[in-house]
Amino acid sequence: MKIKNVLQAFALAAVVLFTACSDDDTSATYLSPSAIVSNPADDEIDVARNKVISVDFSEEMDPSTINASTFIVTQGDVTIEGTVSYSGTTAKFIPKTNLSADKVYTISITTGVKNLAGNALETRMERKFTTNINVAGLAVVDLGAAGNYVVLAKTAINNNPTSAITGNLGLSPAATSYITGLSLTDFTGYATSAQVTGKLYAADMASPTPINLTTAVENMTTAYNNAAGRPLPDFLELGAGNIGGITLTAGLYKWTSTVTIPTDVTISGTADDVWIFQISGDLTMSAAVNITLQGGAKASNIFWQVAGEATFGTTSHSEGIILSMTGITFQTGATFNGRALAQTAVILDGNTVVQPQ
Repeated sequence: MKIKNVLQAFALAAVVLFTACSDDDTSATYLSPSAIVSNPADDEIDVARNKVISVDFSEEMDPSTINASTFIVTQGDVTIEGTVSYSGTTAKFIPKTNLSADKVYTISITTGVKNLAGNALETRMERKFTTNINVAGLAVVDLGAAGNYVVLAKTAINNNPTSAITGNLGLSPAATSYITGLSLTDFTGYATSAQVTGKLYAADMASPTPINLTTAVENMTTAYNNAAGRPLPDFLELGAGNIGGITLTAGLYKWTSTVTIPTDVTISGTADDVWIFQISGDLTMSAAVNITLQGGAKASNIFWQVAGEATFGTTSHSEGIILSMTGITFQTGATFNGRALAQTAVILDGNTVVQPQ
């Protein structure tokens, strides 16, 4: 009888102990989480315009509750577009474009954010920060000796007559025979063509043409790398790569895939403004589409850095300096104000090409 009573007492104690431990272990799930640290910190000043904004929580949160509706960045009454992500106990907001200079922004985390137990943030969190003052504008890409040519290529310049080209053409390390469709007349160190207002140069012509072309091609590659390496884009993945119908203001643009121009585009700015378009894939412009300059914008200050092929559709009109790692193709009747600088071939087909002023 005594043994039975002892066993019953031990069992009761175990139940009490288990219940107490269970309550202790789960008590945290009944507490509301909190957002404890933000970066930038509250009232921080001189914050970089490309800042990735982050918020740390007091515990692990439910990732499905952390999104663009619950993690919000605003400037005045304007909600900033961006990408929200979450890992561990940290949420991040990456603005779609650089923030404006010398402006006050507000970070808001709403009570829609919940922990893994489903408990909402105890209070809405708000933090403010101020961006740094605007620095000097984007610098032009230095073309060096490549800027002496309206068309410069390494492997071939092929033309389907009849084109009208204003400016010099250069080809290196390929020889003169790889310039086709221009009916060349040879001179010492250069050639001419009825289709070209300027001179044509190739690597097998008389000195000093070969060394001049070697320098120009090296400068072309350097200019490409300079444009591709510019940091801190003002616009990232604009239009998901479709920029048709958009007015493009001055700045650095970056895409990690192909860019298409299916409808007319306006490039708007002053004569001192600079545009650099970093394109990791191809650049494709549709037929009969026009790029128009507005407000004094100059083709010589517009740089298209294209890792893939650049193709301009029939009767289209484009503007700017094309720096292509691959080929550049102007389809039938396309017109172009700028420079076509390709690390492979440039293909022409009854085009009007004019070097920028």
